Amino acid sequence: MMSDKPLRLLLGFDYGTKQIGVAVGQVITGQARELCVLKAQNGVPDWNRVEALIKEWQPDAVVVGLPLNMDGTPSEMSARAEKFARRLNGRFNLPAYTHDERLTTFEAKGQRLREGQSGGYRERPVDSIAAALLLQGWLEENCTG
Repeated sequence: MMSDKPLRLLLGFDYGTKQIGVAVGQVITGQARELCVLKAQNGVPDWNRVEALIKEWQPDAVVVGLPLNMDGTPSEMSARAEKFARRLNGRFNLPAYTHDERLTTFEAKGQRLREGQSGGYRERPVDSIAAALLLQGWLEENCTG
């Protein structure tokens, strides 16, 4: 799903069955930051909210976290995340990439713990932080000289 169009702005998605974290990243700065968390019902996002984000940010591509097992093999969620990436590509005609998201949720919880939060992830979810971490990883792997 590569594109000839230069990449400037990307949206990153930490796909989950109940929540989908969203982040935004810029190629020129090589930085990603958390944006929001979308609700999902059994892995199905509110496509109207996704469309609103696409219209607002006008990304050149999207990056979806690929949940792999620690040994690098696909997890039971990998196929669903890949399907979500294909749907983003099909619905919005944007290049869609996947990126290994191992340990991003663990790192995101660690970040919140350092900020003083222990537990309470329903009220203050970490999905958008995980999305920023995976998008940051993709930028570092694909957009540095």
